[in-house]
Amino acid sequence: MSPESTEIQESAPTPETSARKLRKERVGIVTSDKMNKSITVTVERRVMHPKYGKFVKLSSKFMAHDEKGDAHVGDTVRIAETRPMSKLKRWRLVEVMERAK
Repeated sequence: MSPESTEIQESAPTPETSARKLRKERVGIVTSDKMNKSITVTVERRVMHPKYGKFVKLSSKFMAHDEKGDAHVGDTVRIAETRPMSKLKRWRLVEVMERAK
């Protein structure tokens, strides 16, 4: 072996170099809390129509994991992306931003 080949060794990835990507976060309103440790969150966003230029409201529904069961219908919550927890749950509750009145 030549000395050049021994110096071209790849080092193992360290935690500093292989940092995780940032997880997505969404803010929405709880539409259902009837399940155990799960909530349904509706997230609305405004998108400009490509042809007419009018802003249209589009909504998406997410199932989120609520370990403590502290979110209720009408609450504004922040959810974050996480590993798949079930067939439909890929989000978890981060915080309850505002309680329903």
